[in-house]
Amino acid sequence: MPTAKTSGARSGLMRDSILELLNHRMSDSSFTTLTLACDGPLALITLNRPDKRNAISYELIDDLLNVLKEVEDSAAQIVILTGAGKAFCSGMDLDNLRAITSRSPEENYADSSQMARLFRRVYEFPKVTIAAVNGPAVAGGCGLATLCDFTLASTESKFGYTEVRIGFIPAIVSTFLLRQIGEKHARDLLLTGRIIGADEAFRIGLATEVVAPEKLMDRAHELAGELLKNSPASLLSTKRLLRRYAGEEIDREIGVAVDENARIRTTDDFREGVTSFLEKRAPRWTGK
Repeated sequence: MPTAKTSGARSGLMRDSILELLNHRMSDSSFTTLTLACDGPLALITLNRPDKRNAISYELIDDLLNVLKEVEDSAAQIVILTGAGKAFCSGMDLDNLRAITSRSPEENYADSSQMARLFRRVYEFPKVTIAAVNGPAVAGGCGLATLCDFTLASTESKFGYTEVRIGFIPAIVSTFLLRQIGEKHARDLLLTGRIIGADEAFRIGLATEVVAPEKLMDRAHELAGELLKNSPASLLSTKRLLRRYAGEEIDREIGVAVDENARIRTTDDFREGVTSFLEKRAPRWTGK
């Protein structure tokens, strides 16, 4: 039986290995918007657009879907997702946001379907996921942070679904948010579009734990170590069981959400909201 001393030494070795992962950028990575580092049972995915506050671009969506497939096929049992720089993920990329206003209905529907695919992929990923939220997680970025199995929030992190401020709607993520924090809290966040801090996120169930910034990654890897003590087969089976409970409901709700997400993009308020946001002025709403 391992002693406290040997267990502590093993924990220290794991922590050292993980810290090395944090400083490692895979030179042979095929991803341009994120990095992947794997070490046996652990996989670390880092959103890597710090100059854009890790904003969600079409390319980032594709990279995330591809990297999750790679991790699923690997020996990794636990996935940690974090962001490079001072933000976790600031929402949609401004260039992509600008382009949306001129897209066709068919393109809008395809975009909405792809975002739904990403969110559902994160929510239903067969291996255990931990989000280490190192800074602001806004709109779609908030979705990525909170759809993981565990959401560790730095005291410097912020959360918010700000879509209504620009004439958009948080349609797809609402499907999952209702299950996570209940309807009353979800209505508050989705209808006001307000930004909340880590403590409030923890209080309403959006975050699992609040951690000092300098301890965030250590805590993420400590949690990974705790999870790795469990049966890999049991973890996979438990996640499969949880997926089955609400699968049919989510199918129906996602279909409605994709339709609404695509429809709102055709409105005058959406175009005005995006334009005013990009021009940094107050929007002039018409309700159309």
